[in-house]
Amino acid sequence: MRAEIISIGDELTSGQRVDTNSAWVSQRLGELGVPVAFHTTVADHLPDNIQAFRLACERADLVIATGGLGPTADDLTRQAVAEMAGVDLVEDAGALEHIRALFARRKREMPPNNLVQALFPRGSRVVPNPHGSAPGIDFELPRPGKSLARIFCLPGVPAEMQEMWQGTVAPAVATMLGAPRVIHHYRVKCFGVGESDLEAMLPDLIRRGRVPSVGITVSKATITLRITAEGPTIPLARESMQPTVDVIHQCLGNLVYGYEDDEMQHAVLRLLRERQQTLAVVEWGTAGLVQHWLGECADAAAAFRGGLVLRDAAGVEILSGLAAELAGVMGLASAPAMSVVAQAARERFATDFALAIGPLPEVGQNLQIAIAGPPGVVTREIPYTGHPDILKPRAAKQALNLVRLAILNNPQ
Repeated sequence: MRAEIISIGDELTSGQRVDTNSAWVSQRLGELGVPVAFHTTVADHLPDNIQAFRLACERADLVIATGGLGPTADDLTRQAVAEMAGVDLVEDAGALEHIRALFARRKREMPPNNLVQALFPRGSRVVPNPHGSAPGIDFELPRPGKSLARIFCLPGVPAEMQEMWQGTVAPAVATMLGAPRVIHHYRVKCFGVGESDLEAMLPDLIRRGRVPSVGITVSKATITLRITAEGPTIPLARESMQPTVDVIHQCLGNLVYGYEDDEMQHAVLRLLRERQQTLAVVEWGTAGLVQHWLGECADAAAAFRGGLVLRDAAGVEILSGLAAELAGVMGLASAPAMSVVAQAARERFATDFALAIGPLPEVGQNLQIAIAGPPGVVTREIPYTGHPDILKPRAAKQALNLVRLAILNNPQ
């Protein structure tokens, strides 16, 4: 069995509202073990709605639609399903009574337009909506030479849709599937090389058709390997992934920094806590971004002592005693200057490690970074290149990654 999700509404196709329902339903279907093959978004235009349902029923066994069940002229879902299936719309007395009672409880007179919400394609079943006036539709469409296609139409209001999913749709889909099954995803986070270089280091893992499958995505220089496996339970699906996770570690080593929602700051703080070590940070070019990331972590206090944000040569002199004249000779963007700053920060904050990030260079040049630690001070140059929108975040992430590697390379 595979599924298609249809999201209906002019507000979605025009970009005025973001479709969050499809992502939510996809995740719930994965938990039931149903792969989602297609997401379709269609405007409030009847012929297009009919075509969307017809195509979905041709290529998917389960169709979940959200939106278009309201009382207004642009709510076309019930009519689209009926015309696609070649049946008429009939009134459901129980649904009508529910809608009337809902308005009575709200002490409001029911507008005549709401009568349309009690109309259903002939042969369909009502999906109760406990707290809304738009009942859902459960319809089975015969397909020549195939099994029935099952269509569930739910309102677009997320709270109502989710309640109806949990109360009616999820149990119905589970019954269709028989034996319990889940689709489980696990993310391995990597940093330090480009996407194509990393893929070349993973022989055969990204191959289509492999079980479990491994996908690769990149966002702001972080590479995520998403492993997907099926099984009767999440623990068993996760267990089947472990050999693949082991191969990734063997091939990539310290390029792997974390899992699932981990960001680089989480990895650095975790290492520091494990070793009962501390860190201070002095930033110039990244304007406090690294400290912001570290400070946002709920468990940062034990490992991150704090730091400074420098804006000019006077700040460097106040921290390190590096006179402006000497800084001018050395160059504030130089490795020696950042080395002095890092060592001064380590002493002032009494930490095991201190990170110093120099002024941002011109695009295409190198950013100077220094890390002071138990072995002494090491300096690194990182290329300051890339899309303008990610230049500064990438530099901050690269600096944190150098701290991570420094900690790993410093046995206690």
